[in-house]
Amino acid sequence: MSATRDPHDLARLIRDVPDFPEPGIVFRDVAPLLADPAAFETVVEGLAGSADGVDAVVGIESRGFILGAPVALRTGAGFVPARKAGKLPGETVSVAFALEYGEAVLELQAGAIAAGQRVLIVDDVLATGGTAAATAQLVEQLGGEVVGLSFLLELTALRGGERLAAYRHRSLLSY
Repeated sequence: MSATRDPHDLARLIRDVPDFPEPGIVFRDVAPLLADPAAFETVVEGLAGSADGVDAVVGIESRGFILGAPVALRTGAGFVPARKAGKLPGETVSVAFALEYGEAVLELQAGAIAAGQRVLIVDDVLATGGTAAATAQLVEQLGGEVVGLSFLLELTALRGGERLAAYRHRSLLSY
């Protein structure tokens, strides 16, 4: 097991993959970080640090599932997946939004968030902020209160934090 505990050491475990998923995009691969148990624990603790008094943690498909589920366990909150369109059974609420390199639709199951529930949204990367803003919109459509958004890393040049200015948000790392 690695001895990675300092959040600043996490950056060395994130691999840049140029031209993925499209030419001109640099994908930040967090798989090496997730493979290091001490680093993964550091990330979960860091993301959970902003989860005081939350009732639910919403993880955004798909890497937000990997990070959000242990944050929910750590904080004693329920976990709710925000999924791409057509992936959830039953009645859903949905919102369309623009991505850094395309468009998408996200959904939550109707009733997954109860009116008044305090919700933390978790994802791996804050880029343009479109996915996170869409997820916050879904939580609010269901009557939840977004009390924060937590990200492993933020691509500051894409200015996603500006799009989320109405919410408390934090990123463990910035690029």
